[in-house]
Amino acid sequence: FLYEQPAFPESEYIFKHALTQDVAYGTVLQEQKKQLHERTGRVLEQLYTDTLEDHYGELAHHYQRSGNTEKAIEYLQKAGQQALQRSANAEAIGHLTAALDVLLTRPETPARQHQELRLQVTLGPALFAAKGYSAPETEQVFMRAWALCQQLGETTHLPYVLGGVCILQAARGNWQSARQVAEERLRLASSTQEPTTLVEAHSTCGHMYSWAGDFPAARAHLEQSLTLYETPSVRSRLYYLGWEIGVFSRALLSLGLWWLGYPEQALRRQHEALTLAHDLSHPYSLAHALVFAADLFRYRGDGHAVQQWAESAIEVCTAHEFAFYLGWSTVQRGWALVVQGHGEEGVRQIEESMAAWRRVSPGATLWPILLATRTDAYALIGQVAAGLRAVEEELTRDKREESWCDAEFYRLKGELTLQLKTSHEQVEDKPRTSRSTSEAEACFLKAIEIAQRQQAKSWELRATTSLARLWQTQGKIDEARQRLAEIYNWFTEGFDTKDLQEAKVLLEELT
Repeated sequence: FLYEQPAFPESEYIFKHALTQDVAYGTVLQEQKKQLHERTGRVLEQLYTDTLEDHYGELAHHYQRSGNTEKAIEYLQKAGQQALQRSANAEAIGHLTAALDVLLTRPETPARQHQELRLQVTLGPALFAAKGYSAPETEQVFMRAWALCQQLGETTHLPYVLGGVCILQAARGNWQSARQVAEERLRLASSTQEPTTLVEAHSTCGHMYSWAGDFPAARAHLEQSLTLYETPSVRSRLYYLGWEIGVFSRALLSLGLWWLGYPEQALRRQHEALTLAHDLSHPYSLAHALVFAADLFRYRGDGHAVQQWAESAIEVCTAHEFAFYLGWSTVQRGWALVVQGHGEEGVRQIEESMAAWRRVSPGATLWPILLATRTDAYALIGQVAAGLRAVEEELTRDKREESWCDAEFYRLKGELTLQLKTSHEQVEDKPRTSRSTSEAEACFLKAIEIAQRQQAKSWELRATTSLARLWQTQGKIDEARQRLAEIYNWFTEGFDTKDLQEAKVLLEELT
């Protein structure tokens, strides 16, 4: 019935067939099973005192079946934390969910509530990675954790829980609500002046201010977070909501610097994020850095680089089942294919990925960055009807708040509206007349207005270039040159990027 299997330091024995094991196990009386599992767990603890962390999964298995709920919860939680550190999120979810199931069989007391809170905050990051930022399971965990904090008057985990609630709000497009929660989190951290909590709080504010379109404030918070991160009072590596915070803040800051008009500084920060992520060998942080690198190069107009970074991200995300970043990176690869001349295949990948993303995160608002990428792809291959439907769907969505991408949405709407005049597609309620030109001009002016309010110089440059090109066709040469020269001359770096090169060529034509 058994095989002897050489192993170190002693041989191991396994059943020749799983069915034999199942039948043998089934013949043991229930009470005897519990006793045997309990004895096995205690022997494992004695045998492997110095290397107990290598056996958390086995210990959890035996104590879970022994009826010893205290030990079962302890080792299920440890096994879940261990799996989370390896980015084995499905395994972590299994262990931690099982621990909660066992815990909830015990009488409800403050001690049980404290233990449940610890399990919920450990489970949250695993669900973020595996299910996405707005999956019902993810929301349930963080809202339950928040309720427990309020019931218990617990402040130790509250800042962490508020960080998760911020992301839930942002995933639904509630940027201002997310920012308010982030500000509350910063107030809590400031009241204690605990360095690690301050690093996390400033990073959270930078995150939420970015998505709300307040780029200067976002930059200030992210730079403050990184300054504190480098101080001796903070431990060398901080893992927060699944990411390593030094990687996360650098990667997000790189996009913020591009939006603010500093392409070269953005590249340096992105390089730092990627270097740190590779050094840490932490898959979720690496996926984050790779996806943000692909986005930065998309802004720079480098389709080849976008495809390289996106495919690297897809490889990591597929191996570790990171649902959210897998969808994002597949959209990026689709865009890269479009700009490299494979329009139909690229758009197909984008549409399939976004449909899958909706299934993973039901009820969530698709991130504007994905919608803008899709709309840009439609514009690049001349699918005017699809592009206009996509941008109108986003801009007219119920209870919509202004996002960091709105300047780009209005610019794209203007470009697509101009394409109507030469398109063979029939677009409902969109006549091919001079009204198209005036509507496009209004879109470009709206894009410039939003970009100026956000101090988003790169968005402003794009929209102004589109407006100047339109005015050129209308003979408004002086107005076009003056408007474009003003924003172009603001820049002090990044003159090798596609946007600045196109603006330069247009200025020369207007001179």
